[in-house]
Amino acid sequence: MPLDQRKKQILQAIVDDYVSTAEPVASNSLIQRHDFRVSSATVRNEMADLEQMGYLEQPHTSSGRVPSDKGYREYVDSLMRVDQLSDEEGEQIKSRLSDSFDELAGLLKKASSTLSEQTGFVSLALTPRLRKSYLKQLKMMMIEPGKVLVVVVLSAGIVKDRLVRIPDYLTPEQLSLISNSIESGLSGKPLEEITLVTVASAAKESQVPESLLNQILYEAYTAIKQADNLELYMDGTNRMLSLPEFSNISKARSLFDTLATDGIVSGYVNELSMDNERATYMIRIGQEISIEGLSDCSFVTTTYNVGDRIAGNIGVIGPKRMEYSKVISQISFVREVINNQMNRLKELNGGF
Repeated sequence: MPLDQRKKQILQAIVDDYVSTAEPVASNSLIQRHDFRVSSATVRNEMADLEQMGYLEQPHTSSGRVPSDKGYREYVDSLMRVDQLSDEEGEQIKSRLSDSFDELAGLLKKASSTLSEQTGFVSLALTPRLRKSYLKQLKMMMIEPGKVLVVVVLSAGIVKDRLVRIPDYLTPEQLSLISNSIESGLSGKPLEEITLVTVASAAKESQVPESLLNQILYEAYTAIKQADNLELYMDGTNRMLSLPEFSNISKARSLFDTLATDGIVSGYVNELSMDNERATYMIRIGQEISIEGLSDCSFVTTTYNVGDRIAGNIGVIGPKRMEYSKVISQISFVREVINNQMNRLKELNGGF
């Protein structure tokens, strides 16, 4: 059954008050803070109806009400108005993100830290898939006998490194010959065209004996292909500890364990973007998030573009009790700045 206008007004007021105070909202406080022009008894009856309809919950018998997941969903879908950022906030974000970044990783890390500072919550930025990017450099540096750091630099400005083990009788000089040959043979080649065969063919120019060469070819190939993996830049995890929702140690531990597990959040965000390619922003609330440990959270994400192509994602993880309008306006503004910077980087690097 759809909500009438009075119930909508009361639900909106309860969400706004609970976001502000983190305390269950009672009918008396609603009357004091908002001009409903009805009796306290009428407000109580409306609140009871909203609870029966599943929009509100009562944490304790004698307490006021708090919004349920359904109540928050109604709020963000029908009652919330997204305001523009103030000029001051906009300039603050621009000044942090409009520096002359020459590589994608720096831009996304800065975007993540900026979002966390602006919202006070956990922020994230997910790198794009870079198959259209090409290899610029490949370096192999001997850390110690039998242990090598492989550094891959892509045209998009992404730098990835990988520590690998090799036979300890391979010398630094032989290693340098191999990496120089691979770089020389594959520099400028798109990642999607690089195969183990092309790596082996390039490495043959090093004149290193094949018995030694075969030991390191696969490691070089793997390092190059893994440079295309999705990478997540996350910031502000510690900020959640100051929120009353996570004062409970078990809830906090569950949240932190989830955020610290490789691949869970990045995979979920990537799936969200594929399912909602046309959405300006996406909101998942509480039980709508299919990840264990985030049932007390909300996820607000959006995509950034290169030209008219979706490239990657940015977002915020915070409590369900967040100021959705402000968070959305902050994310949307950061997205605009990233889009502009991404297109500039595309021109500098000849495409991603």
